[in-house]
Amino acid sequence: MNVRISNRAPKIIPRITAGVAPPLAPGDRLSRAEFERRYRAHPEIKKAELIEGVVYMPSPTHFHSHSRPHAHVIGWLTLYSAHTPGLYVADNPTVRLDNENEVQPDALLRLDERLGGSSQVTEDDFLAGPPELVIEIAASSAAYDMHVKKRLYARSGVQEYIALQMYEGQLDWFILREGVYENLSPDEKGVLRSEVFPGLWLDGIALLTGDLKKVLEVLQQGLASEEHAAFVAQLESRLTTLQTEESDKTLGPQK
Repeated sequence: MNVRISNRAPKIIPRITAGVAPPLAPGDRLSRAEFERRYRAHPEIKKAELIEGVVYMPSPTHFHSHSRPHAHVIGWLTLYSAHTPGLYVADNPTVRLDNENEVQPDALLRLDERLGGSSQVTEDDFLAGPPELVIEIAASSAAYDMHVKKRLYARSGVQEYIALQMYEGQLDWFILREGVYENLSPDEKGVLRSEVFPGLWLDGIALLTGDLKKVLEVLQQGLASEEHAAFVAQLESRLTTLQTEESDKTLGPQK
């Protein structure tokens, strides 16, 4: 009788508990319902996205090429929303776009649905539908933010999409026209001006180089513009009308 002894370490097979959802893995093909079930079952997973039915899991974020510009973007959007009623800024929110797509953009700016915004807050406190403006901090032009997600955002109706490609030092601001993204052209001073949110102005070079002071100075100019004042007046008028209608419903018919 021959006995063979192997020097190789025994293969360790992970224990699987019945009824426990398996963890998400990049490349998994799932429905949105199954994606959410697995995501909720594994709180150790900090960020995952479902795009065209495929799971994507971004790598850990770097300081200079992601975290710092991300913070500057949030500051820029927050200052704008503080001076513009009916808007909401979100950082890494879960957004349900359809049954095969659930994304977590780096930042977004949305208009209240009562004022005509395209996204809504669901009963379980997620977003459903396309926000008006989405921003992604992409590592490079090769990142999926610049390809599959860009196509998804256009098809879903995201009106404006900003992508920062940090390795190339490039910023693209796309505007949706007839279902296709076109590059937003800067003005004579090199400033990009949102067409959806009047007064939301951006010095793209300043953002890419980390000059937050210049970014906010240019935004302040947009906030002081006549177009922003007109936009604010329009939003305030609509909010006043909504408040009056809600008050009338609460009081009921008067005798």
